[in-house]
Amino acid sequence: MTEKLTFEDLQSPLASKRKGKDDFSLVGVIGLGVMGQGIAETIAGAGIDVLAVEKNEKAMKAGLDALGKEMDLEIKRWGKTTAEKKAVLSRIKTTTNIADLKSCDIIIEVIDENFEAKRQLIEAFYSVGKEDAVFISNTATLSLTKLAASSKRPDRIIGMHFLNPVPKVPLVEIVRGMKTSDETYKLVKQFAERIGKTPVEVFEYPGFITTRVILPMLNEAMHVLMEGIAKAESIDTAMRLGYNMQIGPLEMADAMGLDEVLMWMETLFHELGEPRYRPCPLLRRMVRERKLGKKVGEGFFRYDAEGKRVVDSKK
Repeated sequence: MTEKLTFEDLQSPLASKRKGKDDFSLVGVIGLGVMGQGIAETIAGAGIDVLAVEKNEKAMKAGLDALGKEMDLEIKRWGKTTAEKKAVLSRIKTTTNIADLKSCDIIIEVIDENFEAKRQLIEAFYSVGKEDAVFISNTATLSLTKLAASSKRPDRIIGMHFLNPVPKVPLVEIVRGMKTSDETYKLVKQFAERIGKTPVEVFEYPGFITTRVILPMLNEAMHVLMEGIAKAESIDTAMRLGYNMQIGPLEMADAMGLDEVLMWMETLFHELGEPRYRPCPLLRRMVRERKLGKKVGEGFFRYDAEGKRVVDSKK
């Protein structure tokens, strides 16, 4: 089980030691949704202690329970051992007080893709945390420069765009804002490599690389389905086999969460004004109907409690 942070923990040698600029002994993760769970697991799996922050105890328990269940599924698939799960969870401590992050040199926020909420969070952290701490945003579409504009240390603010499922995807985009320092970038690059990721440097622009390139394909696949050109299964089969993809675009959208896909598309459409980012009406309808994909068991396909596709001939 994970442990709730105590005052003694914050004063311990583990929490306060710092051998050098690249000594990653304690990393704060704000938000334990799907992405936050994956990031916390990845960091803890690399032997680094994590301090996870959520808005309340209920949200914290939900996040930890979901993380435990996901790791149990990996154990069933022989992708992880019980000992590895125990080791990972033992490195994750929890708190609902952002002030407890004062011992962290690196903070990663993984809250909802809301500009004002992220901006306020950055300001709140630097009012209680270390002035030279690096604050990392996992934003997929927002401007790091704008997020950092009113903060004390815009040079220490940077983006790391992880892809879901975080423990399995080896890539991370490191996004530099206009005022992000070279020192900050180098430190975060070392951190990315330390947790087993291949970093790709990206200069700030809405959507970066992965989000900007993949969304038009997902959107077009939805249009093909909506226009009755082919069934969902046929669309995904054609793209998987024709272009050597691990999963098809519709199942990929289900895995991302259709509400997240819609939010990203609306942001890019607003920022860039390009028609290719105008969300497909079918996507809007499915989100209204709360058919959000794998996380709720139904999207373009249906899924069981373990997230496996349920065969449906009508699809």
